[in-house]
Amino acid sequence: MSELYPLKFETLLKEKVWGGNALVTKFNKKATGSPHIGESWELSAVANNQSVISNGFLAGNNIEELIEVYMGDITGDSIFEKFGNEFPLLIKFIEAQEDLSIQVHPNNELARKRHSAYGKTEMWYILECKEGSKIYTGFKDGVTREIYEKAVRNGGIEKLLNVEIVEAGDTFFTPAGRVHAIGAGIVLVEIQQTSDITYRIFDWNRKSSGKEKRELHTDLALDAIDFSQTGKNKIRIDPLLNKTENLVSCEFFNTNIILFNNTIDKEYLLIDSFVVYICLEGEFSICWDGNSEKVTKGETVLLPAMIKEVTLKPLKETRLLEVYINSENTI
Repeated sequence: MSELYPLKFETLLKEKVWGGNALVTKFNKKATGSPHIGESWELSAVANNQSVISNGFLAGNNIEELIEVYMGDITGDSIFEKFGNEFPLLIKFIEAQEDLSIQVHPNNELARKRHSAYGKTEMWYILECKEGSKIYTGFKDGVTREIYEKAVRNGGIEKLLNVEIVEAGDTFFTPAGRVHAIGAGIVLVEIQQTSDITYRIFDWNRKSSGKEKRELHTDLALDAIDFSQTGKNKIRIDPLLNKTENLVSCEFFNTNIILFNNTIDKEYLLIDSFVVYICLEGEFSICWDGNSEKVTKGETVLLPAMIKEVTLKPLKETRLLEVYINSENTI
């Protein structure tokens, strides 16, 4: 069996009514001709949206085919035991030219019961935003189910939400059950469980085809909402140069940020997991066993679990996210 290597993937661009062109012009995604690209799926195992490898001798195979052959050498033995051939995370770049819908995602238990699927806990890292851009996240203190149901009937759900003004470099963690929406003028990276289940609660009375309002899922959403998810949610860490600093650690993923202009040696001997690198700015090379793979701004790379030692060499000052699963956690 040939040795594995850091894997790149063809991106899947998604046209959205609220999208723009920043992912193409600033983050090196291929132009499609559409002025409304809302999402770039970087690494996906979602049905009918399987990421396809773009580099090396495995190019042309999708992520499920890859895991089927290499199993724990790709994902880590403990992760393979739990998830089989399904890659457990979904990585996206998102641009919101307009406010996204107010929505909520079910947890694992509810998603399994209703959809035979995983729930959706996620996090956002803000890449850039216009002055005054907002993230809607959780309720204001004191919002009850009764108050919420009245707002659904009478309008004004958005008035119940905690609103935070954002800056580039902010992080937001959104566990399943927390009502949320990305505001206009924001470009971000989203890291989430492998799930495409979204319950749309309110869509600003927007029309998708120029004629019809988009479907809402207010009844499904009601039992998915965690009304205890209230208050401020912003995580702000300004990383020190050449250090690895944690942004989010939860049972579904661990995300670190690394800002570096010197070579960094990384060892993953103590984690039984793949590692994902998401290059936010700059460019660098991943070096291993006498080989190297260049990574540029906007690229996402999957480091197979069998590769335990790499060196990251910056070609200019680089900022990246490092994502893996803590194998000791229950997932």
